[in-house]
Amino acid sequence: MNHPNRKMRYLLLAGVLINCVGSTSLWAQNSVETQKPSADYKPAFVGQTRIKAVKTATPLSITVINNKLENPWGISVMPDGRFLISQKYGNMVILQANGTLSKTITGLPKVDASGQGGLLDVTLAPDFAKSRMIYWAYAEPQEKGVLLAIAKGKLSASETAIENQTIIYRATPAYGGKLQYGSRIVFDKNGNLFVSTGERSGNDIRIQAQYLNSSLGKILHLTPAGKPVPNGPFAKQADARPEIYAYGLRNPDGLAINPQTGELWEAEFGPKGGDEVNIIKPGKNYGWPIITYGTEYSGKKVGDGIQQKEGMEQPIYYWNPSISPGSIAFYNSSKIAEWKGNLFVGALSGSHIIRLVIQSNKIVGEERLLADKGERFRDLVEGKDGALYAITDGGNLYKIAKK
Repeated sequence: MNHPNRKMRYLLLAGVLINCVGSTSLWAQNSVETQKPSADYKPAFVGQTRIKAVKTATPLSITVINNKLENPWGISVMPDGRFLISQKYGNMVILQANGTLSKTITGLPKVDASGQGGLLDVTLAPDFAKSRMIYWAYAEPQEKGVLLAIAKGKLSASETAIENQTIIYRATPAYGGKLQYGSRIVFDKNGNLFVSTGERSGNDIRIQAQYLNSSLGKILHLTPAGKPVPNGPFAKQADARPEIYAYGLRNPDGLAINPQTGELWEAEFGPKGGDEVNIIKPGKNYGWPIITYGTEYSGKKVGDGIQQKEGMEQPIYYWNPSISPGSIAFYNSSKIAEWKGNLFVGALSGSHIIRLVIQSNKIVGEERLLADKGERFRDLVEGKDGALYAITDGGNLYKIAKK
């Protein structure tokens, strides 16, 4: 005769296993990630990492429509369906919708292209069709170090130059290192800018991600002129920069607004493991370098080696080992119906594109696409035709469309 509590004990045991970390857990056995995590930390909730695998049922056509780009970094879709692409060493190009080179834009400010620097993100103003204004981010050399600068200017009639170039913001302090600038730019519904900034990596400076008098390791909220958007969460706080919208970030290279909810989403590099996806809320602290699901590259703990702390936000999802999220983009077309509302992540060290299925702001499925290409996927964008486009460090522009 079965004991009446035996079924309950089995359910409790399953719950314990589900909350454990590692390839032996029940939920991890069905996940896309099969490698052992670099840190055996327990997630804060079920589904925070190694969620179940999903697979696209729609037949896909995957083509390279340009293979001659030079270290592309950011890609934006122009109103007529063409692509504006920034390239690390200091210029931009405009491609026809079919990938053919149309124009090369030169005469941009000098960049420090060493390390992870260079000409970084590029974004069109919401009213670009009328104003022809372009905003971009770059690593600007200073007398003492390098900093992230945000600039704007008007695309010339010839589409080969940017006129009236103006630097609207500098993320200070400058620093001698060459890593982790962050630098994605996203416009909100009111025409203001969200800008992500990295904490510049060094052990001597990364704590500034926690400092409200520093621009580093932050999401900033700026007007088109580069001024703080009025009434920000720290506008009335002494010794705080009023442009800071959120803080405690490491290297946020992914930034996008969910078109279905209007919420701001972010993805960032962890150290060794602990790459994160966050929903950014005003005034919130996302914890770096106090809490993390990663370790130092040496394998040692970061700080006190804690993953949770009161007053600090948990990522809604994280990866361990690292996949290096270089960008994120929401898919909002109905062309591939099962993708609508999904978040796509360009993985650099992971060499694939990640598809995340979202339900009620929780990640409920993960798929890895183009893993056989051996590419570092730097930026992603949905085209006017409903295809997903991706640029790679290797100089390729991929088109991923319904067959």
